[in-house]
Amino acid sequence: MEELAAEAGVPVRTLRFYRERRLLPPPRREGRIAWYNEHHLARLRTIAALLDRGHTLGGIADLLAAFESGRDVRELLCLEGGLSVPWSEETPVRLSPEELADHFEDDVTTENLQATLDLGYVALDGDEVVHVSRRLLEASSALVDEGVPLASVLAAAREVRGHAEALAEVFTGLFRTHVLSGLLDHTGTGTGTDTDTARPLSTAEVGRITGTVERLRPIAKVVVDAELAMAMERRIKAELEDWRTARTPGPDGTGGPGGKDRPGGADAPGTP
Repeated sequence: MEELAAEAGVPVRTLRFYRERRLLPPPRREGRIAWYNEHHLARLRTIAALLDRGHTLGGIADLLAAFESGRDVRELLCLEGGLSVPWSEETPVRLSPEELADHFEDDVTTENLQATLDLGYVALDGDEVVHVSRRLLEASSALVDEGVPLASVLAAAREVRGHAEALAEVFTGLFRTHVLSGLLDHTGTGTGTDTDTARPLSTAEVGRITGTVERLRPIAKVVVDAELAMAMERRIKAELEDWRTARTPGPDGTGGPGGKDRPGGADAPGTP
């Protein structure tokens, strides 16, 4: 492992992390000796190249799994190049450990770093940290500057990730069922039997898919942005109403309707 790390120009801990995420296949073992070869080195160089292009470790894992299962990766990459990259519009950021500390100061702990690795926000590349999104890095830093602990920011990120995945599932299901089903469910003519043979997408079909999704992309963004804005407005109004109600004197002169029955009223513990 040390020799492979030296050849690839990455730390041994990065190799171990890739092994844990199953991005790097296991070595051939002879007793206590683990043998790595040119295939492992090529895999590491592929991962580095995809990270430089802005792919997340999760996306890289999907591509590698497709390759290992025998799927047509060229077709997958062609579709991904036309569909996936413009959606995110994210710019990766390379940071030294010192620069990372400048963003988060005392919040740069082993636990928080592991959490960002688990989320796929960062990857280790030699002595540098690669963050997948400048916008998310700046947003996280801004929240920490406002007094939100980084651990809480990362916990919220996990929740947001779950909701975002659910939204993406809604839209992709909608597109596939009603717009793209005839193109994505492509099959050949077959050979006179009941079983049709799947054929690769043609260049024209890939162009039609990417063109359709290109037109639908802004619609999805508008819907999510509008719904989130209205939800935030409703939630903030509700919070303000609760705050106003709590400060409004009740019939007996104490805070809120019912006065002493509300927290902070005359019967509240510790209240004269």
